[in-house]
Amino acid sequence: MTATRTGAGPTLRAWLLDPAPASRRQARLGGWFRAWLAFQRNTLGMVGLAIVVLLVVIAAGAPLIADPSTALTQVLEDRLQPSSWAHPFGTDELGRDIMARMAFGARITLTIVLLVSLIVVPIGLAIGLPAGYFGGWIDAVLMRLTDIFLAFPRLILALAFAAALGPGIENAVIAIALTAWPPYARLARAETMTRRRSEFIQAAELQGASHLRIIATQIVPLCLPSVIIRLTLDMAGIILTAAGLGFLGLGAQPPSPEWGAMVSTGRAVLLDQWWVATLPGIAIFITSLGFNLLGDGLRDAASGRG
Repeated sequence: MTATRTGAGPTLRAWLLDPAPASRRQARLGGWFRAWLAFQRNTLGMVGLAIVVLLVVIAAGAPLIADPSTALTQVLEDRLQPSSWAHPFGTDELGRDIMARMAFGARITLTIVLLVSLIVVPIGLAIGLPAGYFGGWIDAVLMRLTDIFLAFPRLILALAFAAALGPGIENAVIAIALTAWPPYARLARAETMTRRRSEFIQAAELQGASHLRIIATQIVPLCLPSVIIRLTLDMAGIILTAAGLGFLGLGAQPPSPEWGAMVSTGRAVLLDQWWVATLPGIAIFITSLGFNLLGDGLRDAASGRG
């Protein structure tokens, strides 16, 4: 290492950017740091990251931002009040504070996104990796199954599953996950096929490694960056689908402060008390925009366009 502080050894930055890393850990951390530096150069990506971080902070600090009781307690004498010091975002048709409901609704939105992500990625990898690795009839069967799900519009299919399973957050998560995994299977298959005949895969086979071990230790780590970028880009669609299910009464049930359900209940008074439906709608728009910008920034950084 050549870049050093006077009498203090190498700096952390120089250690991370060392062109000749001394260990696998240093090489891995250096790769992540270079990716972060590339991502930092993308202004819109940083804006998206700021929006997502702000959403997480609001969700985590919801009890500090607003009184939890005002999000659920009905105060009919305060119904449909405009913005004031007591209620900065006004109140809804039952006198509940809209700002408090939006803050706690951020928790529901993030929970749905997290649970769907934890389901769709393993399903997509479990179908796409064997299809790309083994090929033949396994590939044909698994990809035809994927094509069946891709043949239907995602929202329509999610509505069908949600209607069959019944209303509720848990069933909404399952319905969204069952319709969101096919792109990840396609992506994992493509990534696997491009590396199936690589020399390091052949070397692992010659050493006697099992197919399962090769897939788990050699191919999955190479697929994860692309999958994560795709997942970030899809989070906006997940949020919109969840809001759509809530709007139709198939997602979170009253009195849960889910943004889509809030828009649905506020549409009856949209012309006179516009804030009841408009503010949750703006929250959905900004959150979806933030995840889209973040995903675009990650994609550009990974492709070297940052």
